[in-house]
Amino acid sequence: MKTQNILFSILLSAILFMAQGKPAQAHCEIPCGIYGDSLRIEQIEEHITTLEKSMNQIKELSAESDKNYNQLVRWITNKEDHANKIQDIVSQYFLHQRIKPVDPENEEMHKKYVTHLTLLHEILVYAMKAKQTTDLQYIEKLRDTVDKFEDAYFHSHDH
Repeated sequence: MKTQNILFSILLSAILFMAQGKPAQAHCEIPCGIYGDSLRIEQIEEHITTLEKSMNQIKELSAESDKNYNQLVRWITNKEDHANKIQDIVSQYFLHQRIKPVDPENEEMHKKYVTHLTLLHEILVYAMKAKQTTDLQYIEKLRDTVDKFEDAYFHSHDH
């Protein structure tokens, strides 16, 4: 009986300890050298798909005569959240950690650098536009720009 109580206490303590933990974040700005560039692109693409679904749900719910405002708010919040996540990955992961400044004297590398910065900036702007509207053109612009960035990035970086 005493052993069961001890085991139960240990199990309960372990469960409570794990429940207090915070979920792990993508990557901090510590130069650990462990990068998942392809994974970050996949995450951005998943967020874009979620944005698209959110926009479609918002349009559908808005068109109903008896509006369900609770669901509308939930889809709007979801859309905002996933647009923010795209911006976080672009900013915190790619701009802060992966895209390094290049000396303009090195014309070829500087051109790639400017291309990366330009495409990442476009992704940030289109994610912002996706927050502001339900216009699906921004979903297509996001997908197209992410594809262009992926092509430019992986042809000039190890992965």
